[in-house]
Amino acid sequence: MINRRTLLKRLAATPIVGALFGSAAATSAAGSLLKAPTRDYFSELGLRTFINASGTLTALSGSLMPDEVMEAMDYARHHYVRLDDIQDKVGARIAERLGCEAATVTSGCFSAMTLGMAGVMCGMDEEKVAQLPDPTGLKHEVLMPKPEHYVGYVHALTNAGAKIIEVETVEEMEASVNDLTAMIFVLNAYNGTDISHEDVVRIGKAHDIPTMNDCAADVPPVDVLWKYTDMGYDLVTFSGGKGMRGPQSAGLLLGRADLIAAARLHAPPRGETIGRGMKVNKEEVLGMLVALERYLDMDHEAQWQRWEDQIAYIESVVKEVDSVTTEIHVPEIANHVPNVRISWDQEVIPITGNEVEEKLQAGHPSIELGGGENNVGVSVWMMRPGDERAVAWRIREVLEEAIA
Repeated sequence: MINRRTLLKRLAATPIVGALFGSAAATSAAGSLLKAPTRDYFSELGLRTFINASGTLTALSGSLMPDEVMEAMDYARHHYVRLDDIQDKVGARIAERLGCEAATVTSGCFSAMTLGMAGVMCGMDEEKVAQLPDPTGLKHEVLMPKPEHYVGYVHALTNAGAKIIEVETVEEMEASVNDLTAMIFVLNAYNGTDISHEDVVRIGKAHDIPTMNDCAADVPPVDVLWKYTDMGYDLVTFSGGKGMRGPQSAGLLLGRADLIAAARLHAPPRGETIGRGMKVNKEEVLGMLVALERYLDMDHEAQWQRWEDQIAYIESVVKEVDSVTTEIHVPEIANHVPNVRISWDQEVIPITGNEVEEKLQAGHPSIELGGGENNVGVSVWMMRPGDERAVAWRIREVLEEAIA
């Protein structure tokens, strides 16, 4: 049995024990904070921080921004620039790095989808821009391969006045094209049909219909950042605060220069548009650029190896518990990182995965992961170095306590 004193002793053997327990002064995902905080703000507010063994979920505040991103944002806060000017320059730099025609920073991936949709519907016509979300007289139907499950993110398109038409086959998609068809849209991670990306692009080009691919959580791998624009998609969207570790409230819209320009007509600083509330400040725009460049230039093989090492450590600890087994899995699309599923025989360990999850949330340190009937899932990619020790020993402790 691992008691609290034994657990703390093992954790104390690491040089980053402070980080493991969620201190506001803890080490960030990419190194130490720029300077030690003068106040423990979260403690003052009665908030508990936690080790993120779940992933880049918005509800869990996404990812931790590296020092380079924070330095860029801190730099920007000391200077005034015109919002359109910084968007122009940053967009050009991003497009150059990713090999696409144009790019713009948005207030998240949802915003990128809405602005992109609005740009497709209105073009550069400012009267039409002011008309949205009323689609009267505009092409506004969007063909979408039917997802395996309903996905609420399509509201990003309907908020602009679009109407979603779900199709399940290539033939149905081609037959559904009409005078009101504005765009073909794909939820990259949820496409449950046999319609390939090549089919979508081909049909779009044949009928002069713009195509959009939502790749919100689809990096890593890094090549997804240019894969689909290279393939011929007219617009591709990404979340900025997930794998790239940019500002959680930032995103990217990439693609054709004319459609990016049209999308920008709906974005701040312009008023009286559907995108007026989707403001991205200069600090976030610059922070997103630096996060992207940092991500492009990092050693991705070394990062993957670190994740595998963390999982191997967790496996080595929890498999010492009677009846526990582990399985490593990597989602093919979206959150494409190594995860470990920890399972056990409930006749030997009479506790559910959901109960383990609750005990880890309530314990010290607090840990967030996913629970099921007789297993828990652990994702290491949002962990700080050393977090795997706390996660491994706490899971083992909870399982062994259940045996007793």
